[in-house]
Amino acid sequence: MKTPPRLDPLLQQFDFARKRLTDRMAGPFMDSGNGTDVAVIPMTDEEYRWEPVPDCWSVRRHADGPGPRADLLTGGGEWGRDATSAEHPFPPPFTTIAWRLSHLSALLAIRADHTVGSHTLMADDVRVAGDAAGAIAAFDAGAGAWREALLSADDSALDTVGHSSYPYGSDPEDPFVETVWWVNQELLHHGAEIALIRDLYRARQR
Repeated sequence: MKTPPRLDPLLQQFDFARKRLTDRMAGPFMDSGNGTDVAVIPMTDEEYRWEPVPDCWSVRRHADGPGPRADLLTGGGEWGRDATSAEHPFPPPFTTIAWRLSHLSALLAIRADHTVGSHTLMADDVRVAGDAAGAIAAFDAGAGAWREALLSADDSALDTVGHSSYPYGSDPEDPFVETVWWVNQELLHHGAEIALIRDLYRARQR
């Protein structure tokens, strides 16, 4: 199916942001922004879960329980992501790379399922990775699933309210094109946050 012209720039932006974040985490090189390759040291497990300030939210083993100001761990498998059963505390906790990447991967995977899949996937069904390699793989899988959902959308789908029934946002009340825009900004801003924490971690080691 031919991509609707108004989806093209959003799809290109998504692809750019996805590759930039993946390269920034996994290396061995990333584009500096002007076409020059910059060497990247792949993210380690220690860095992935590094807590640069006290009382961070992160991913933790379910057996260890949630972290400060959290009252539950969301996600499947051995690991979960700090969360609350009510509104998030204010001011919000600083979140680790692990928390941000797990959140991003889950929202991509769940949105894809609630657009072109079974419409049943929930946060506790999504496996949370406790290691960097597993988290990068989960991000790649979620991003790939979301991209397939985008490629299935025609002009009519872009205008359809509730084309995505993602249960943790306003998707059921929004035209799908607005959801596509929202996911792009989630990827762009969390990607920038992850890149900055990588820079801080590298500076700390000096």
